[in-house]
Amino acid sequence: MKRTDKKKIEEFIRVDHAGERGAVKIYEGQLLALNTFVKNDKLKETIEEMKIHEKEHRDFFEKEIKKRNIAPTKFLPLWDLLGVGLGFGSTLLGKKAAMLCTASVEEVIDEHYLNQINQLDNSEKTLKKKIIKFREDELNHKDIAYEKGATKKGPYFILDKLIKTGSKIAINISEKI
Repeated sequence: MKRTDKKKIEEFIRVDHAGERGAVKIYEGQLLALNTFVKNDKLKETIEEMKIHEKEHRDFFEKEIKKRNIAPTKFLPLWDLLGVGLGFGSTLLGKKAAMLCTASVEEVIDEHYLNQINQLDNSEKTLKKKIIKFREDELNHKDIAYEKGATKKGPYFILDKLIKTGSKIAINISEKI
């Protein structure tokens, strides 16, 4: 197997760092809405639990960025703002929209992580192992979101497409810039 090139590894780490940080920001936005306008203690508990995993993922990639001296995406401040806004806004729309936000993002991340796993060789065993574990966490979050009411029926179909398109655009930008 051909060795995964250094530039590709840097792109993986840069985009994964941005994505996991974005996931934390989405959950922070959802929790902000739940602590101010929307009262739903069960949903709040679910989101807080998923946020713990996202923080673990983010922390790993923050360490990798520093250890490998990789420049984070220049778009972090924008992604932070958009993440909080997406989380807050989806939660204001209700539980189904909040859970769809998680499901939609996780479906994009599933494909994204699987693509990375397939490109990583044995010279990056630790990174590959972490991405496999994080992908499993994300798939679990997606399953939880559907169990808790996420749907793509009716107008939620449009919300799903918007979230997925935005996520894919953020991924493409964050890999390179």
